Amino acid sequence: MKALKVMATIDEQGQLTLDYPLITDKNSRVKVIVLIPEPSEIDEEEEPKAALLQNFQQAWHEAMSGQTIPIAEVWEGIENV
Repeated sequence: MKALKVMATIDEQGQLTLDYPLITDKNSRVKVIVLIPEPSEIDEEEEPKAALLQNFQQAWHEAMSGQTIPIAEVWEGIENV
C-alpha cells in the first residue's frame, strides 16, 4: 500500500475537497485517515508554514532575478563562528 499526504477541507456537508488533484491511478478505491488538528495546533502549524512560504517566494524571486552571491562568499567568516 502506498501513502500520500495531502491537505483537504471539510465542507458544510462533511465532504472532503482536496487542495490538489491526486496524481495516481484513477477509479481506484482508497483508505482515508483524517487527522483533525486541535485549535491550539492550527496556530502553531500555520504561522511557520506561512513564514516558510514567504521566505521561499523571496528566495525564488532573488534567484530568478539574479540577486545571488557566490557560495565562496557565503562561507567567508563562518569558520570563526
